[in-house]
Amino acid sequence: MTLSTALDGYTVWFVTGSQNLYGEETLRQVAEQSQQVVAGLAGLPVTIEWKPVLKDSGSIRRLALDANADDSVIGVVAWMHTFSPAKMWIAGLDALRKPLLHLHTQANVELPWADIDFDFMNLNQAAHGDREFGYIQTRLGVPRKTVVGHVSNPEVQRQIEVWQRAAAGWQAAKTLKLARFGDNMRYVAVTEGDKTEAELRLGVQVNTWGVNELAEAVAAASDADIDALVQVYLDEYDVADELRPGAARHQSLRDGAAIEVGLRSFLEAGGFGAFTTSFEDLGELTQLPGLAVQRLMAEGYGFGAEGDWKTAILVRVANVMGAGLPGGASLMEDYTYDLVAGDEKILGAHMLEVSPSLTTEKPRLEVHELGIGGKADPVRLVFTADPGPAVVVAMSDMRERFRLTANVVENVTAPDLPKLPVGRAIWKPAPDFATSAACWLIAGAAHHTVMTTAVGIEVFQDFAEIAGIELLVIDDDTTVRGFQREVRWNQAYYRLAQGL
Repeated sequence: MTLSTALDGYTVWFVTGSQNLYGEETLRQVAEQSQQVVAGLAGLPVTIEWKPVLKDSGSIRRLALDANADDSVIGVVAWMHTFSPAKMWIAGLDALRKPLLHLHTQANVELPWADIDFDFMNLNQAAHGDREFGYIQTRLGVPRKTVVGHVSNPEVQRQIEVWQRAAAGWQAAKTLKLARFGDNMRYVAVTEGDKTEAELRLGVQVNTWGVNELAEAVAAASDADIDALVQVYLDEYDVADELRPGAARHQSLRDGAAIEVGLRSFLEAGGFGAFTTSFEDLGELTQLPGLAVQRLMAEGYGFGAEGDWKTAILVRVANVMGAGLPGGASLMEDYTYDLVAGDEKILGAHMLEVSPSLTTEKPRLEVHELGIGGKADPVRLVFTADPGPAVVVAMSDMRERFRLTANVVENVTAPDLPKLPVGRAIWKPAPDFATSAACWLIAGAAHHTVMTTAVGIEVFQDFAEIAGIELLVIDDDTTVRGFQREVRWNQAYYRLAQGL
């Protein structure tokens, strides 16, 4: 099964609330105007499908159940065009398991002041009906995003798109199968976690396969498939002379290609959208997978190094949420700091596995010694992430819950790094280095992250709300004291919210 990252296979249902009190003529106008609202949202990345006006409890509950049962439906947008008594929505909202967006809008932008009569008031009373709807959502504790304004407003459309992308990320997590090849790195704490709880909270299936099962798939790669892939490498990358056909280390490139062919076939056969490897468990593999991992992440797969399945989930989710946008998502790790006062920067990388989707430049394909793993020197793509805004996000297992910690950062132009043959990024974190690092440590956030240059912090905020997961944000408004208070408040809130 070929992995899809595109959003065009998804839909969002648009539901309009009213009631039978107003008569058929008014309800006809309600339907027409709600269809006009949907038409005004036609440019969004996920198709919005109009549904007939809902007028009673039974039809509302049935729509919720139908949405739940349709895997292509990633969310529901609700608008109370007229006054829809909120008790009609109790059973439906209680049954709904898809993300919900409450759109507080109306059909007209300007009021026709001189022509307003009571018929107009009866028809155009979303200001009335949506407040009733807001009450029942809050009374029931329904998580949702609320967007206010006319659909012709670009900011309204932007906010809905952000929510659509978060909902698509949630759907990707709910349907994700993740293959761990071997276990996580010995003695490391942050890559551990409760895989059963992850399936309950996020829907992702996390299971382990022996690395030699992967090695068998690699060994089965045909010479023809390897030849074809090597040609792709030669066409797409600046390949080091020693790796070219007939050169001294061309076999290393062929070994890397065999790993990609075998790994891809294994993932496709099992329907996996994410995976992990570990340099401590390579079995019969000739080299640590580097190039193959980089290319698969760029295609939308999730990946975590050293068995870090939580980061692999985030990379897959971020790839889906950023589908169709410039930039990409990758495993990242804070490695070392430049501590020049007032100009502090973080150098992030990993041994091999950073996605080339972070750059628009042509990566260079090289082979270098790797001092761990005990295998042949691996091939890898070497590049620096493009300058520009980015977000780094980590997932930590806090025993009774998962915590996301996100930092808004700015990738900067790199100095020359002639002796660092890996994919890397250099960034300045918001609000400043000291505050960022202190808050990251206070949060207990992981050293592995996903870096995304395609979507911003607001998408992760919507994702966390949909998933019911704690999110701590470090941005321009963050202070250490305020962050400490938030961590303490969250500790109490999330324990109470989960009940006994």
